Amino acid sequence: MDMLKRALEFEQKSTSFKSTNERIVASREAKELILGLNEIYKESKDPELMEVMKRLTVIKQKIEKRLKGRPTS
Repeated sequence: MDMLKRALEFEQKSTSFKSTNERIVASREAKELILGLNEIYKESKDPELMEVMKRLTVIKQKIEKRLKGRPTS
């Protein structure tokens, strides 16, 4: 359950990623955690894992939205 511990720590971390590099690293870390938790979830079907994955997905989506920026039109 090291992956779950890492996911909870990531979730508690400050979500104000200032630089583009910090956002890219955070997005990749979130993706890695979600995929790792998904592998564990496939075996255990623990609803708590699903909730953690959902929360991480929301954080990842916010980071990626910020990375894409505003459209230039």
